[in-house]
Amino acid sequence: MTIIEKIIANHSKLDKVKPGDIVDILIDARVARDFGGANVVKNLEDNNLGIDDVEKTFFTFDTNPTGSDQKYAVNQQKCRVFARKHGIKVFDIDVGIGTHTLIEQGLSYPGSTAVTTDSHANILGAIGAFGQGMGDKDIAAAFNKGKVWFKVPESVKINLNGSRPTGLSAKDIVLNLLAEFGANKLLGYSVEIYGDEVEKFTLDERITIASMGTEMGTIIVFFPPSKEIVEYCESKTGNTINPVLADENANYAAEYNIDFSGFVKRVSRPGKPHDTIAINEVKKTKIDSAFIGSCTNGRMGDMRAVASVLKGRKVAPGVVLKIVPTTNEIWKKCLDEGLIEIFKNSGALVSNAGCAGCAAGQVGQNGAGEITISTGNRNFPGKQGKGEVYLSSPASVAASAIAGYITTPDDIPEHPAVFKVDIQEEPKAKEVVRKKEADKPTEVEGRVWFIKEDNIDTDMIFHNRYLSITDINEMGQYAFDNLKGYEDFAKKAKPGDIIVTQKNFGSGSSRQQAVDCFKALGIHCIIAESFGAIYERNAINAAFPILTYNTLDKIDLKNGDIIKVNYTTGLITNIRNNSSVNINPFSEVQLEIYSNGGLF
Repeated sequence: MTIIEKIIANHSKLDKVKPGDIVDILIDARVARDFGGANVVKNLEDNNLGIDDVEKTFFTFDTNPTGSDQKYAVNQQKCRVFARKHGIKVFDIDVGIGTHTLIEQGLSYPGSTAVTTDSHANILGAIGAFGQGMGDKDIAAAFNKGKVWFKVPESVKINLNGSRPTGLSAKDIVLNLLAEFGANKLLGYSVEIYGDEVEKFTLDERITIASMGTEMGTIIVFFPPSKEIVEYCESKTGNTINPVLADENANYAAEYNIDFSGFVKRVSRPGKPHDTIAINEVKKTKIDSAFIGSCTNGRMGDMRAVASVLKGRKVAPGVVLKIVPTTNEIWKKCLDEGLIEIFKNSGALVSNAGCAGCAAGQVGQNGAGEITISTGNRNFPGKQGKGEVYLSSPASVAASAIAGYITTPDDIPEHPAVFKVDIQEEPKAKEVVRKKEADKPTEVEGRVWFIKEDNIDTDMIFHNRYLSITDINEMGQYAFDNLKGYEDFAKKAKPGDIIVTQKNFGSGSSRQQAVDCFKALGIHCIIAESFGAIYERNAINAAFPILTYNTLDKIDLKNGDIIKVNYTTGLITNIRNNSSVNINPFSEVQLEIYSNGGLF
């Protein structure tokens, strides 16, 4: 049998398995991340499922290690509460990437099995373990039963022959393999890699290559554990380990002999990890930013390679370099060895351990038009932001950050490239023709939302998790969705409605969206006893009507009443009982800006 066949057989009731067999496999480590973890909890709770073995069940918070995203923070807390209830170990936001944590903590070891909500769980092939990324239903089932069903894949053998070129990194090796096999030639196969030079690969190098098996479409990339790998894993587990190796007469669907003495330093062009070319073909491509990290290249060997390039140098003007170690253990080693000081002295941003750029909202994302060179494993459109992302080795990324353009450590210029702006003669100022604002009504009539609360702040009105939205037409749907009891306001509100509330409406932050969300819904106006100072200015400048009152007792106002409001006189009339009251009308400046359609 091959490696994967042996591991599956060892974790089933069968003595022998073959490709195509569907087998229930005992899972040694059952893991959910913050990404997908909340859905795992939901599946368990909705189906009233228990936990098979809490000693083999874990949560790892790695996609949002800063807890800086509101939705991730909510999901992380759901997982924490569930974990406390059931006695499950949580590797929280201070630990690092889950798959690396499994190796560091001795929870995965040669011949073991693990599943997690991480498509790069096959990284465990680096130590000769079987790891698989799975969806939240599978992981919930693993939590509950301790087993999952799996179809035994066919295996492929790759022999890397020849001598390793000087200075060729593990990332370069896997990018060369991607050039050879593309994204689907190895689709669905378990791959085993052999060779005299392969035996010398460090753990960090094996991890880099194994992690990008996902980008080649493989089930997993196995490296038969070397003596050093076995000793490392024994030190972590405290147990004697007998690695699982393929039989000499194992059956492979294909065997490839590749001379990697001709491998060169490569990059993946933006959009497709498998679209790799020699780095020389894109040298001097100007960059805006550089990212070093991810489960592929945030190991200690990577950090040392980066430090050797950055030491005594500065990141190019206008270029941002972001560095994120994979685990907190590696972060601390960087500190102990003085690498953090080197990174900071070069002008780099160093963040706490985790997935970083592969997770939305984290360190390593880029903006539209931005050119980034990254050590990540994926550069699909939108994966690391809205800009373009090249993939390369840690040393080349560091060298590029110093040069200001894509290059290699042996070709760093004495003076970095700087951004050039074409300065053209400014055209003569011309009159801006603006569309004339239609005559704006100074008297309106509408249905009342009477919200009897003081101090409704801008996070209640328009939560900060939506602040990236710039299109006013998209803002209305989120109005009041963080105000208890009014979460469905946007669905029920109608154009022409009027909001009446109490003291200090719009306190808090300066966000304009807290005004614009009501404009997007077509709300006529907001009437309050008082407004937050910044909110008041924002509303007036946006030509959104707001008025203040001292008392509304005279009109016996109730939720749902229809009222008529005159902005210039301040007269409010309740149509239900034909009663009226005077409130504070528009000031002269407010009326002028309102009539103008806004400050501009």
